Amino acid sequence: MTESSESRAPSARSALTVPYASYLRVYEPLGAFPEPERTHWSQYARRPEIPSYQDELRRALADLVPVPPVGVPVHESADAFVAEVDGVLLVCPWRTRLRAWLALAELAGAGPGGSGGQFPAPVLDGALPPVVRVQAAADYERWRERNPDARPWIRSAVWQVPLRWFVLFTDDEREYVPGERLRYRAPMVQGRRRLARALRTLRGAEGYAALAEGLVDVGRWLEEFHPGSMIELDYGGLVHGVPEDRLAGDRSAADLAGGLAALREGDAAAAEEAYELLATRWRAVRERLFAN
Repeated sequence: MTESSESRAPSARSALTVPYASYLRVYEPLGAFPEPERTHWSQYARRPEIPSYQDELRRALADLVPVPPVGVPVHESADAFVAEVDGVLLVCPWRTRLRAWLALAELAGAGPGGSGGQFPAPVLDGALPPVVRVQAAADYERWRERNPDARPWIRSAVWQVPLRWFVLFTDDEREYVPGERLRYRAPMVQGRRRLARALRTLRGAEGYAALAEGLVDVGRWLEEFHPGSMIELDYGGLVHGVPEDRLAGDRSAADLAGGLAALREGDAAAAEEAYELLATRWRAVRERLFAN
């Protein structure tokens, strides 16, 4: 997949850099959007400057400053990430409000993969008081009744890149610019094919149930999008929070692919070694969550 232009973003670098979030995004062809949204994105893509993921994250953090904090934006974002690939305009809407609702549910243990919440109740209550969360949950239920088919174009993770995301990509799709970005981009059809193959391998092996379950969840999400879409794994702010030497040597997609290949060949020991290498690498990064 050749890319004819980059997504544009403001060039100001003096603003605060938020270092901890990574992203899995889907960019859909402009034609996949109904009117009047299609016209909006067509006009939006012609702007001289387009906000970056850091701009979105700074806005969200600013909402947590008031008392009480604003856990979910009052209005949905009209911003998006855009890319032009082989002459086709691709759009990834932010949908910040929807993602904020889903993130709140996951923090409390009610979202996909939730298991009692990510933080102890006193910590969560201190950051987002129960009255704020209860109101947000009620607002979401009412909104969901009117928008039953809504889904986010972006998934995010804190102080990690979930290993299941790497299944969608190969090492030659890796793009690293020190101090700026580390990302993978792949056509949707390729990502879905790799995921399906990985699932067949994992379901025939012991000890990888959690990874297989995560892939099922990602696969269901990807099914919602146009087959002509592009998938992007973006290390996001981790590029600024993880030492450059570690990022330069990080070949997580290749390492996971090697482990899956070993499983297919019946070499359980080599597969376990590859998986443990990955788990250790990302455990060291994730521990920064508890040090900040």
